[in-house]
Amino acid sequence: MSEISPAALRGAVDLSSLRNRPAPAPAGAPAPGVVDLVVDATDETFGQILELSRTVPVVVDLWAEWCGPCKQLSPIIEKVTRELGGRVLLAKVDVDANPQLAQSFRAQSIPMVVALIAGQPVPMFTGAVPEEQVREVFAQLLQVAAQNGVTGTLSVGGDADPEAPVEEPPLPPLHAEAFAAIETGDYAAAIRAYEKALAENPRDEDAIAGLGQVRLLDRVQGLDLQEARAAAAQAPLDVQAQFAVADLDLAGGHVDDAFGRLLDLFAQLPSDERAPVRERLVELFGLIGAADPRVVSARNRLSSLLF
Repeated sequence: MSEISPAALRGAVDLSSLRNRPAPAPAGAPAPGVVDLVVDATDETFGQILELSRTVPVVVDLWAEWCGPCKQLSPIIEKVTRELGGRVLLAKVDVDANPQLAQSFRAQSIPMVVALIAGQPVPMFTGAVPEEQVREVFAQLLQVAAQNGVTGTLSVGGDADPEAPVEEPPLPPLHAEAFAAIETGDYAAAIRAYEKALAENPRDEDAIAGLGQVRLLDRVQGLDLQEARAAAAQAPLDVQAQFAVADLDLAGGHVDDAFGRLLDLFAQLPSDERAPVRERLVELFGLIGAADPRVVSARNRLSSLLF
């Protein structure tokens, strides 16, 4: 699955003009009701949809009538959204009819699918992708949303009561402990909590994903990108220096750059010094997901370097 991080589109999407519009309810209000989980978003209504991203992740599908790949991808996204029963809202944006939104998302090509978590954009897809990958990325979207406190469920139907509180399944205790630690920036405590969860259940996929993401956050905390790049350029075979830049690239959404850097490093190192690089690559592959084409390509290159 594609790695999705609120940092990944920093600077690439400008929603400031939309964020300042009046919102229907303050943050922290009970989960609102909606008539449908798939809505048509416009330049005028997007402010309200942006506010809903504080309750559930909002998936924004930028499309146009003339776009053939859009007609392949959009029905899949709609199907998966409805199956999630209110945990995700799909906002469809006709880029021809809504030029301000198209400009805000800097949609240079479509279909382009971006999620919003608490008002922050995160990348999902560009171009048509198969249903299996759509499901995988939606699953990770929910994980990232939970780590950012966006865990609501929208009530659906014309008679939905926007004031009615929504029952939310509680997080398992160790997951809740990890989330609370993330909220305070104590990544070391979050790592310990996820490690305990995995000791209890090694197949806990949420804990596996959460641990990988928190470890990445912990590693990049306090790093300066320019300084890290300079250090890596001066010491091309310094494993830790290359790790730092790869982590920053991945956190910033530059997945291919991160993989390419580590694979180049792996190729240049003596065979007895390669193990840490291979382990880091495997860890990062887990963050992105086995089905992601960038992971498939990087795995193939790693295999060729190993054998």
